[in-house]
Amino acid sequence: MRIAEEIIGKEVLDSSAVIVGRVRDVEVNVETKKIEALVVGKGGISEGLGLSKGETIVPFEMVKKIGDKILLKNPMASVD
Repeated sequence: MRIAEEIIGKEVLDSSAVIVGRVRDVEVNVETKKIEALVVGKGGISEGLGLSKGETIVPFEMVKKIGDKILLKNPMASVD
């Protein structure tokens, strides 16, 4: 999937612009062909060496913007 290839490796920032990690993988619903979640590695030097096992699953609805980096929504923001 082309979009997944473009997202994997991007830095993920929380709503305060703090680096959460980098996208390791993308979970896609094969029936709807929509991204459901991002698998984010926790970062650090061990991440770069492939030694880190720590990862976070970020539901795609938490993504605010995708550009050079991926910005997440504020989890405390009200949902309308």
